This record gives sequence, structure tokens and C-alpha cells, in this order.
Amino acid sequence: MKVIPFTIPVPKNKSIIVQEDKLPYFYNFLHRHQEIQLTWIIKGEGTLIAGNYTQHFQEGEVYIIGANQPHIFKSDPSYFDKRKKLSIHSMTIFFSEKGELSGLFQLPEMKKVQKWVSLSSNGYKLTAEYNAVIIQLIKLVHQSDGAEQVQHFVHLLHQLSSTKQLQPLSTTLNEQLFTEAEGLRLNNIYQYTLEHFDEPIALQQVANIAHFTVPAFCRYFKKRTRKTYISFLNEVRINEACKLLLSKKQEGIAGIAYSCGSACW
Repeated sequence: MKVIPFTIPVPKNKSIIVQEDKLPYFYNFLHRHQEIQLTWIIKGEGTLIAGNYTQHFQEGEVYIIGANQPHIFKSDPSYFDKRKKLSIHSMTIFFSEKGELSGLFQLPEMKKVQKWVSLSSNGYKLTAEYNAVIIQLIKLVHQSDGAEQVQHFVHLLHQLSSTKQLQPLSTTLNEQLFTEAEGLRLNNIYQYTLEHFDEPIALQQVANIAHFTVPAFCRYFKKRTRKTYISFLNEVRINEACKLLLSKKQEGIAGIAYSCGSACW
């Protein structure tokens, strides 16, 4: 199972990669790629992990994932139940200042964009009031071709580099390069947590999955994410509780607390 790196399929005669996904659920494994990723969630919800960022995502939101930033859009458990026949829909633009687009990014008129790209390694979430502007530009890039597509793409970059309506995601640096083995280990930790957060989880259980002793696991996780495993688990549970409170699908604070899991020891 390849976790990182992940190769983005490049269409022929294209320098701008626009990918529309209509699937049962989002790509299910921790991965990274050299391209910056701009994703509009059209349909679907779940948990986004990007570096040490862990939050619920839902339709209508727009995210920027930095180049080589390990991440996973993990769909909610209900999307893996075939009986419910759920699906996701997203539109993503992948781009890099290197390769075929390097000439564009090196233009003196693109200095502001160059600076923004250099500061985007930890990713962003767009504020709700700014989503409509960027979504419209994503649509224009998707619907156009040739020189017109490049024109809309440059306009999109200009908007992103000129706004302050961006909320940083991760606080960890992407300078450290994970080996494939480390990527697999982190993926297994994240997958187990997201699938079992509503159950009592012992540190020994997670340490066994990572093939560590409990003390070694705690040091490893803190070094890689800058947070303790218990903090990460609590974030997952709090995100689920907030989602349930907003959806009003379950009555009572006690019932929601019970459905979101017990303590970790």
C-alpha cells in the first residue's frame, strides 16, 4: 500500500491539472504529492488530517494542501456502508511552480504569487465568506481550455495571493521527509483512530499497531505531529460531537458524548 509519495495523473497536452471526483468516498490513505492542491468539497463530509491539523470537513468548503504535505480526506464511516449508497463529489486543481509552469511563475509580474506559494507549505482553509469567489474561479478553470484556461488560472492565483481570508492548517513544517515505512505507520495509526474513536482505546493498542512500546510510541507521535496521541484522539472525538450537535440527528448531550467514545488510557 503506497502512502507517500502519490503521483498525480497528468493529462496529455495539459500543464494545469483539473480533477473532478465522483466516488463512493474520498481517497482513503495518507499521502502526499509535489503539487499544491486546491480542493472544493462539492458533496461529502469527514475528517481532514493535514500535518498536525485534524478537523471535520463538509460540502461547500475549500482547502489548500501544501506541496508534499501528508494529508488524508477521510470520509465519515457511513460512506463505507454500501447499503446507504452515499457518494462524494469534489473538484481539485493541482499545480506546481516547477516543471511546465516554471516559466509562468518566474515572471516578474508573479512575484506576489511566488511569495504566496513559498508560504503555503502548511496548507489553508478558505473562510466561508470567501469561498464563493474562489469556487467561481475553480469552475472557470475547469470549464475552459487553452489560453483561456491559463488566463483564469492566473486570475485564481492572483486572488489567492491577494487575500487575507485564509486560515492556516498545520503548524508543523514539511521540511522533514517521511520514509514510506513512516508513512505506512502514520496511516495505520490514523486509520485505526478514525475507525475506532467511538470505542475505548488503550495506548497499548495503538502502540502495537505502530510496532512500538507505549513510551516509544508516545515520543514518536509527539515528534511527528507536535501533539500527544490523546490530544489527537480528543480532537477527533470533539469534531464528531460538534458535527452531531449541529446536525441535530441525535438528542441529548449525554447521548452524543456516549456515541463519541470513552477515554484513552
